[in-house]
Amino acid sequence: MSSPPTSGSPEGGSPGSGLLTFGETMGLVAADGIGPLAYAKSFSFGIGGAESNVAMGVARLGGEATWLGRVGPDAAGALIASRVAAAGVRTLAITDESFTGLMVRHRRSGEFAQVDYHRAGSAGSRLSPADVPSAEITAASILHVTGITPALSESARAAVFQSIETARAAGVTVSVDLNYRAKLWSRFDAAPVLRDLASRADVVFASPAEAELFVGPGDVPAELAKLGPAEVIVKDGGDGCVALIEGERHTVPALAVTVVDPVGAGDAFVAGYLADRLAGASPAERLTTAITAGAFAVTVPGDCEGAPTRAELAALTGDDVRR
Repeated sequence: MSSPPTSGSPEGGSPGSGLLTFGETMGLVAADGIGPLAYAKSFSFGIGGAESNVAMGVARLGGEATWLGRVGPDAAGALIASRVAAAGVRTLAITDESFTGLMVRHRRSGEFAQVDYHRAGSAGSRLSPADVPSAEITAASILHVTGITPALSESARAAVFQSIETARAAGVTVSVDLNYRAKLWSRFDAAPVLRDLASRADVVFASPAEAELFVGPGDVPAELAKLGPAEVIVKDGGDGCVALIEGERHTVPALAVTVVDPVGAGDAFVAGYLADRLAGASPAERLTTAITAGAFAVTVPGDCEGAPTRAELAALTGDDVRR
């Protein structure tokens, strides 16, 4: 059993416009400092989820965004609903009888982080097609989904593909971030599903490694574009991004910043691109905003805490002292 969705505050935007996204957001236990988990002396507790990260990023950049998902009847579920809404996102949190998923993250060294998931049978994995109203989809400007949700359960996968078909039939732009997670499913299982997602999308985001799960090496944007999306954006961390948008190629280098925490950079990048797309910006402007938002995110610890406002984006490339 589950409770009806609860909406965020009116400041989170109005139904029927902007971005609609859905998926699992979890509680996040993060070890402070760097080193083996066994030697961590303190921990912080927050939230993390690719889709809600993007929604929060869009909202902070002035766009309207709605996030929908299932959460448990627990403190972590309540925190997710309140924190996403507090970021200005219209929040449709369905209270499920199961628990809110949890992830535990630590920085084993300064070079990489490790994340362990505790989400099998979680509230978020119980998402189903009935949870995503057609009216919400058809009234949105952009439907954004990721390759994470189809890996959670059969019902969650069905929710993604049914929502995409509803959006396509209504002429709503479909955005997909492939977001392959090796701890959720194998490359063999993921490849055909991710390929199917890309072929149904108008906008596709991928890393080179994610794209090469199902396209050959070489010109990755061109290979992805052959599947049908008009906008292909290949995000490559410190190497910036390469995009093929309506047949025009764009290459944007990364910004030089001090990396504090790389987690969440990809979601901030996507949020920057989609926020500018909603605002009617040109492809070049969207990519510049995306690169800058991603760069800003890595300078702040946490999954979603680093998503910048427009003023903060401008500050990143200007004077580093705010007086």
